[in-house]
Amino acid sequence: MHRLTFIRAALRSSAVSRNTRPASVSIRWNYGFNLKSKVQYRAYSVDADSSRTAAKEHKKALQVDWDARILSYDQVKPRTEQPSPDAYLIDVREPDEVIQGSIPSSVNLPLSIIANSLHLNPVTFKEKHGFEKPRKDQEIIFYCRSGKRSASACDVAKRNGFTNIYNYEGSWLDWTEKEKGSKPN
Repeated sequence: MHRLTFIRAALRSSAVSRNTRPASVSIRWNYGFNLKSKVQYRAYSVDADSSRTAAKEHKKALQVDWDARILSYDQVKPRTEQPSPDAYLIDVREPDEVIQGSIPSSVNLPLSIIANSLHLNPVTFKEKHGFEKPRKDQEIIFYCRSGKRSASACDVAKRNGFTNIYNYEGSWLDWTEKEKGSKPN
């Protein structure tokens, strides 16, 4: 009983799965035998530095995959002057923030409901939000107040199968600053 408890604890504390054998790490095998079910258990301890390094590399690979393309004010401005039915500029701020103003031709889809909304069928989506549901391959530019929530919205869209995603990183703060500078006094 004592040996079986040790092996289960080793499995729980191990940084890798029971069924995988990591390359180039030190492994110590412990065998136990459960007499009731006659199942052999095995556990191994893994060098902590190697598992941390592997975890960091895995996290980095995921982040690279999830990064949305970044747009600047100069790239977003022409899209607002000549909107295309094949592209959406989506403001992910909450409605009480949108009252302060929004970028021309944008539609509002708050970050707080975006994940659930992307799962709706097209008819329900249009009834709820007042515009057509974006297609999976359609160009979508997300923006918010400063660019943080729009990055999260890009992640949500990517996880839901959308492929043509952009983040206006400067977002509303950048837009208002540049628009003030471009208007004659």
